[in-house]
Amino acid sequence: MSELLTAAQMRAIEQAAIESGEVTGLELMERAGQGVVEAIFEEWPELGAGDKEAGGQPPDPRSILGQKKRAVVLCGPGNNGGDGFVVARLLQARGWDVEVFLYGDAKKLPPDARVNYERWCNLGQVNGDLSDQSLWACEACDLVIDAVFGTGLSRCIDSQLVDSLASLVGPPRTKLIAIDGCTGVDLDSGKYLVAKPDELDPMPDLVVTFHKAKVGHYVGRLTNLYTKVTVVDIGLNGFDPNEQIRLAGEYVDLVDCSDVIYGLKKGIFNPEGYQTNKYTHGHALILTGGSGRTGSARLAARGALRIGAGLVTLGVPPNAQQEVACQITALMMERVGDAKALEVVLQDERLNGLCLGPGMGHERARQLVPVALATKRATVLDADALSAFADNPRELFELLHEHVVLTPHGGEFARLFPDIADTLAETPTKGPAYSKVDATRAAAARAGCTVLFKGPDTVIASPDGVCAVNAAVYDRAAPWLATAGSGDVLAGFITGLLARGLSSQHAAEAAAWLHVECARTFGAGLIAEDLPEMLPQVLKSLENEQF
Repeated sequence: MSELLTAAQMRAIEQAAIESGEVTGLELMERAGQGVVEAIFEEWPELGAGDKEAGGQPPDPRSILGQKKRAVVLCGPGNNGGDGFVVARLLQARGWDVEVFLYGDAKKLPPDARVNYERWCNLGQVNGDLSDQSLWACEACDLVIDAVFGTGLSRCIDSQLVDSLASLVGPPRTKLIAIDGCTGVDLDSGKYLVAKPDELDPMPDLVVTFHKAKVGHYVGRLTNLYTKVTVVDIGLNGFDPNEQIRLAGEYVDLVDCSDVIYGLKKGIFNPEGYQTNKYTHGHALILTGGSGRTGSARLAARGALRIGAGLVTLGVPPNAQQEVACQITALMMERVGDAKALEVVLQDERLNGLCLGPGMGHERARQLVPVALATKRATVLDADALSAFADNPRELFELLHEHVVLTPHGGEFARLFPDIADTLAETPTKGPAYSKVDATRAAAARAGCTVLFKGPDTVIASPDGVCAVNAAVYDRAAPWLATAGSGDVLAGFITGLLARGLSSQHAAEAAAWLHVECARTFGAGLIAEDLPEMLPQVLKSLENEQF
């Protein structure tokens, strides 16, 4: 399990460590700066070759590009700037030519940052004019270190500051490294706290953060700007969690391999599976639309079967029976024409996982969703089952229960939760800004069930505040999922895991993670039909993982 922290939680952890007496703020700042330098040279070993502290041959005063290795460090008015002064000092100790700029008044620096400012002043000059003109006057450099604002940013800043930083980045040689995050980014939401956010595009080559990643590294549109996020250990693991930190807000989990294995260990990975049969593995019912509209449900059904449901039945209206019968083998089919027919089918209590929405059509969804929800069985509502209630979401909310999973994409979310979506879309003027995590938690509380808010930064929340992010970004990017039918397969994955007995939250988390892994395993050229067929390979790779 890997938690994502808010700025308040990170401050609480640092404060708990300092108050324990086992570490000082100055020591933490030194560790942070050292961690940034180590992360840079781990990412680009060639930049460290021949440095004074690199060992081996005497230092080479010229870089591999034929010019002296040079860094520009941009320091801000808080502790993020203090980290920058440490980085500047350590780079200079390795033989680098370092130029430092300060945004703000040195006299107002926090105590630890002021100490490191003075340490740098004993070694080199600080340019206090962080403006476009002064930065453009700098020669081309190998590294630009953005240490202006990090997790502590809570106010909107002028876009000229970010323009100044961007003016240094351009030549192929220059690498931009952001400490904690790009200047102007609210790390609780992944949104810009900048006057003209749509005009900015900083594109750092590396983000280095400390202890644990922050929520804003994995949600929000700025995930498209970050190339890589590296987390540096600065010795805070013994101070997390405690009551002070919990009071700073509920944790957000970043779904990873260990979470998925934990969720599946009593389901798919059942050591006593040889004693079971198909009926003990659950029976999923997935309802289709009419003739010509059954493909989505068939994709979902294939996903449910592949992920481990013992049986999967398609509930089909009379005019589509022949169409479906010609397309299925291991799947079963049941005639479900109207609400009365569904009531009869659901008298079979072995049907323990339901899926409604893919390709159903609004009219059919309005008829059948209330019947399915009245049984209080584990149910996935997707696509048309959500949009059918867009004119009166409250009607749907009154039917929902804790065993339901809603799977909206952005448009469906806005139709069901228009006020929450409007708040999420607002341009923030201060931090912490309203995030996708906040929006999904609010939606889950209102609906009284689990909500899976789709996207590259999929957020999954339950009514009790439990929340997780399944991020298909950075090294887990899976752009091939932007293809027709992939969401239907995800709905089927969740349904199959519900049928196997997983809780709504665990089923949604595991299904979302496996969905991305299937896409990454297949690669370019993926179509929705390929996703279920990748599951055996993905699941096989997890069987021997330790957690």
